[in-house]
Amino acid sequence: MNSKTIKVLLTIIALIIIAVAAFSGGFLAANTYNALKASDDQALPSLGTGDTISASSSETSARDTLFAPFWESWNIVHEIFVDQPVDDTKLMRGAIQGMLAALGDKHTTYMDPDELVQASISIDGEYEGIGAWVDITGDYLVIISPMPDSPAEKAGLKPDDQVIGIDGEDMTGIDGNIVLNKILGPAGTPIVLTIRRDGVAEPFDVSITRAHIVVPSVTGKMLDNTSIAYVRIDTFGDTTGQELEKALQDLLENSPTGVILDLRYNGGGLLTSAVDVSSQFLSPGVVMYEQLGDGTMNELRGHPGGLILDLPLIVLVNDGTASASEIVAGAIQDYGRGQLVGIQTYGKGSVQNWIELENNQGAVRVTIARWLTPLKRQIHEIGLTPDFIVEITEEDIANNLDPQLDKAIELLSK
Repeated sequence: MNSKTIKVLLTIIALIIIAVAAFSGGFLAANTYNALKASDDQALPSLGTGDTISASSSETSARDTLFAPFWESWNIVHEIFVDQPVDDTKLMRGAIQGMLAALGDKHTTYMDPDELVQASISIDGEYEGIGAWVDITGDYLVIISPMPDSPAEKAGLKPDDQVIGIDGEDMTGIDGNIVLNKILGPAGTPIVLTIRRDGVAEPFDVSITRAHIVVPSVTGKMLDNTSIAYVRIDTFGDTTGQELEKALQDLLENSPTGVILDLRYNGGGLLTSAVDVSSQFLSPGVVMYEQLGDGTMNELRGHPGGLILDLPLIVLVNDGTASASEIVAGAIQDYGRGQLVGIQTYGKGSVQNWIELENNQGAVRVTIARWLTPLKRQIHEIGLTPDFIVEITEEDIANNLDPQLDKAIELLSK
């Protein structure tokens, strides 16, 4: 793994964290209520227009009294704030954000419609656009890396390209979420990006036809000059279980003597996907426990039929390994099925539900449970301690070295 790859991985996980509002813990659990499908990050149906929440007149009166200061402040802003007119939508969304922040749980958050679209891409694993990882946090939207065989790659986009215009419209000073939404669009439709590239004197236009993009979450290969299979999982999405099964079947044709599972910089995803992944490496048993606010403890068990139940196994982890990926690593460690190599993991031991708001107003992401490892270890804000602590230094990155991977190879070679 060269320094550029490590840099890209670092940036991608940072973007995932931004996109899903602390998604580095991105673990949406299933629906503990209404018997919906369990998931690390699972959107739930909102109340329909025919659904109502009734309240007694005394409750309504108490609520009106409670919110009187809010409406008083609202009116003051509309009457005397210097820059008029104010944006009521921003005020409303800011109020929701402030309310959820007051709970003191960084994983209970509000996502506006743009953030919800970006978060859903990493969970659904597909969308319509040009097919590139992007950074929306700077002055301009920046291409991190085109996806393999994507329209972006075929059009010649490169890492660090800045998008300074779209279809002739200047993007200077435009919020990155808005720029991204302009790039997304129906498959088959054209778009022209004006690109600024280091080493090129003048900006230039790139014409691209959007396509249906499937974002792979699993990659696998045999490591050079070894009999060791290497599998990397970047997120836990809807199709990760199937992708992993296919990758393992292909790798088993090479008769590997050991397997390295790379979960570094994996910020989480669907709970059901974490169970599916664990089941490929563990005999059926408890994968994790889910503890609700009332103390109820539910167990989630793996499935039979795993493909890698006996081969020696090493799991690579670091401080970007969070939530669903910690579930997999924790279960493997608890059962003694494999050893963890790297540094302390993130420590995201809570479960969230996404509840979409009506009229395309985004979603509320609410913590509804804690999760524990099969040995009932609490890892929230603690993380998992690897069996072998191996750090990657700045010097290692500068010299294109990956001592964590090297240690895994060394252990399996023995």
